[in-house]
Amino acid sequence: MALAEEVAEQLLDSILDGVIPATESLPAEAELAASFGVSRLTVREAVRILRTQGIVHIQRGRGTAVNPPEKWTSLDAIVRASAGRMGRGGHVSERLLEARRMIEVGAAQLAAVRRSADDLVALEENVDGMRIAAKEQRVDDFVFHDIAFHDVIMRASGNLFVPVLFSTFGRLLIETRRQTSAVPAIQWNAIEHHVAIADAMRSGDEQRASVTMEAHMDQTQRDLRHHVMGEASHV
Repeated sequence: MALAEEVAEQLLDSILDGVIPATESLPAEAELAASFGVSRLTVREAVRILRTQGIVHIQRGRGTAVNPPEKWTSLDAIVRASAGRMGRGGHVSERLLEARRMIEVGAAQLAAVRRSADDLVALEENVDGMRIAAKEQRVDDFVFHDIAFHDVIMRASGNLFVPVLFSTFGRLLIETRRQTSAVPAIQWNAIEHHVAIADAMRSGDEQRASVTMEAHMDQTQRDLRHHVMGEASHV
């Protein structure tokens, strides 16, 4: 990683940690250069990187100000910001679920007709892994196989953009799944729906694949609201 990129990452960390709050201005260029032990030119390039991601903007006569996350254009930065908000009522998990629904229902339709025999085997192996992990109360293993199951479908869609979009959720997806999968009832609900999705993949029926994935998203939302957010179960 180039030095300017490293400084940009450290500045982003400071913003995410609240050291430099949103809407506040960055320290002066000379101060940042001294703080990071780099040249002012390197700091200037680091700030330019953050500007291209919508994280900061230039205020004429007032320096460089931090934008609220809603204005950021870097998906990775948005995911990192969202991860820092985990545990605040489950609303980040709901927003992530909305995004997942838009990607995964369509991906399931494509995968139903494009999946290979190896894909079907991988789906079954991950369902088996989820069952074993649930019985042995190994949450991390359950989450691993859960995410791997969905990753198989993303790749089986045959569209190169789909798995890239899915993988960008990265750490946030793991954290949200770990949060919900700590509840045994949610684990067994998830297994039931994953079995139905695998059967739909095997059938090659696009409509069935869409319906079963949509049902899984609905169940995930009900489980999140009921078991994690403490609301009455509804969709």
